[in-house]
Amino acid sequence: MKQQRSLRLQSVGVKLFVILFSTILLLSSVLGLTSYYTAKGIITDEVAAASSQAIVQAADKLDFLFTEYEALSRQFAVDQALKADLEAVNAPGIGTVDKVAAEGRIRSKLDAVKGSDERLMGIRLVSRSLAEVESYKTSGVTGIRTDEGILARIKQIDEAKGNPVWFPVRPKGFFDTYSEASLTMGRLLRNMQNPQAEYYMLIEIKRDALNGMLSNLHIGQGGELRILDDAGSVVYAADDALLEQPSFIKPSAALAEPQTEQEMDRSFMADDEAGTEQLAVYQPLTTSGWTLLGYAPVSDFTKSADRLLYITLLVVLAAALIALLIGYVLIRLIGRPLGKLARLMEEGEQGNLQVRTHFKGRDEIGRLGHSFNRMMEQISRLAGQSGTSAKEVLSTSEQLVHASGTIADHARELAVATDEIAQGAASLAAEAESSNHDVEQMGGKMQEVDGINRVMDTAAGKVIAVSEQGAELMKTLVAQSESTVQMMRLIEENSAKLQESTHLIRNILAPMIAMNKQTNILALNASIEAVRAGAAGRGFVVIADEIRALAGQSSRSIASVSQITEEIGRSIEDTVKVVGEAVPLFSGQIGSVRESSQIFAAVRKEMEDFIGLLSQSSAAVSELTIFQSRLGESMGSVRSVVQQTSASTEEVAAMSSRQLTVSGELVSLSRQLEELAESLKQSLVSFQGQAGESAVNPSTEQAQEGGNQ
Repeated sequence: MKQQRSLRLQSVGVKLFVILFSTILLLSSVLGLTSYYTAKGIITDEVAAASSQAIVQAADKLDFLFTEYEALSRQFAVDQALKADLEAVNAPGIGTVDKVAAEGRIRSKLDAVKGSDERLMGIRLVSRSLAEVESYKTSGVTGIRTDEGILARIKQIDEAKGNPVWFPVRPKGFFDTYSEASLTMGRLLRNMQNPQAEYYMLIEIKRDALNGMLSNLHIGQGGELRILDDAGSVVYAADDALLEQPSFIKPSAALAEPQTEQEMDRSFMADDEAGTEQLAVYQPLTTSGWTLLGYAPVSDFTKSADRLLYITLLVVLAAALIALLIGYVLIRLIGRPLGKLARLMEEGEQGNLQVRTHFKGRDEIGRLGHSFNRMMEQISRLAGQSGTSAKEVLSTSEQLVHASGTIADHARELAVATDEIAQGAASLAAEAESSNHDVEQMGGKMQEVDGINRVMDTAAGKVIAVSEQGAELMKTLVAQSESTVQMMRLIEENSAKLQESTHLIRNILAPMIAMNKQTNILALNASIEAVRAGAAGRGFVVIADEIRALAGQSSRSIASVSQITEEIGRSIEDTVKVVGEAVPLFSGQIGSVRESSQIFAAVRKEMEDFIGLLSQSSAAVSELTIFQSRLGESMGSVRSVVQQTSASTEEVAAMSSRQLTVSGELVSLSRQLEELAESLKQSLVSFQGQAGESAVNPSTEQAQEGGNQ
């Protein structure tokens, strides 16, 4: 049962069914999933592009709003009438009537601006002292608080140096006293001439104004809009709990700074705190440095594409049914006929040459069955012919075995005789080789002696050359040492001159120091006289201070020059001392160099005598080499004759060995041929017996196959 199941799984029809079924399912699944993800990507890209355009327009509106209020604050900053009123209320000697009138004009101007703009919650002019009585505000606005957070925000306005500062939306306003949220812009109204008249201008905008501007911007069904600062904290959100909290979706640095002005598609994918994929779009605001961010779940846009998954599932199921039907047809048309043919071939392999197929079709399966029948008929005829030929081969192989044995005996005797001749020739060749080897060793030793003599000759020549170079270098060294002694003497003379120059510099600096002291005294007297002159002498005080500063700077410079001159003088004295100590050393060095030159000359003379002796030794070695060459030629002739004799003998021995080997192989092959003939005869007897049985009892498979056909 296991073997039948294995054969069924290995059937061509089953394999074709599996391949076709898998291919259809795979193609259907890949096509459906590709369509789904492609549609999802297209929808996401289109929504991202549209949302990017909408977010850009909303950002432009916000920039326009912020620019409008920044312009309003600039108008207040340059309003001369307002500036005059603020200076008046802070003047020390102003009367009560004038002060009340100025304060009224300030409040009226603030109320007029607020009354003309419904988006404003209030406008304040807060004193630098943060005192309520010294500050001004529009009607209906609560008082001022000075807790730690408010002081930190006021400090930001101070640090801006008159530039506008935007503060995030706060649930209860800038001073945390309102009942609704507001966005605040702060600016310092500077007054360089009268710092006491400087005020913090706070323009508080209702959050509903931002809600109204952003109400038409929708991203998906569950999308949200936020404004983030540079740190990623929420500046504006519909939920008060999110204000000033870190946003879990932040545009990266690369996205926040586009490469080109045409880069309008500001969108990216991000995951929220729950791991849901979000489509986010953003646009930086040019006025406040904040970023308008909108995001929504990707699932809001891809719900329509999810229907493709159900369609893909239905298509895969339909494709599976079609693949099953096609696979069943393939098994019926291909698998079964091939299985029957395989079983018939297995019977033929076991010796039954009478098996035949009964395929009636004209397709490839039918042609295969007819070809199988013709093949089995040819095999039956060949089996009969092979039986006759096997008998003839058996008879011939017996005769061949007898002849091969006779040839092998003669070859064995010839090989023994040839082997004895070869051994004698080999002994003679070994003796000649040994003598020739001794001669070659003698020649090698003589060549080594000759080579050593040549090397020694070359080395002696190099020693002479080096001695000559050393003598020349010693002469050059003597001349250079004498030049060095002369240069040392020149250095001593120049050092003496530099010492005189240093003394002259000191003499020049002494009057300059006295002049600087006199200048300081004159500047001090001028300052005293200018102070006595009162207001008319203020200019002379400044000039006297400058002269005194210049005199002090000159004194410091002269002191530095004097110090440098002293250091130069000490360095020159040290140099003269070192040069004086070095002159005797150079004189002693010249004497040593001259002695070394004389030693090099003596070495050269000794090496010339050594070269003469080496020449005589080389001549004697050359004569011995000639005698060794003649002896080597004689031994080479003897060795050649012996080698020729040995080679001829070995060749004859090898031929005899090959003949003996061939004879043995011929005997072995004859015996194998005899065995093969006997085996072929037995095989043919088996096929003939199977053929007779098949003629009497047709196979059950053929009967079943005929019935099925």
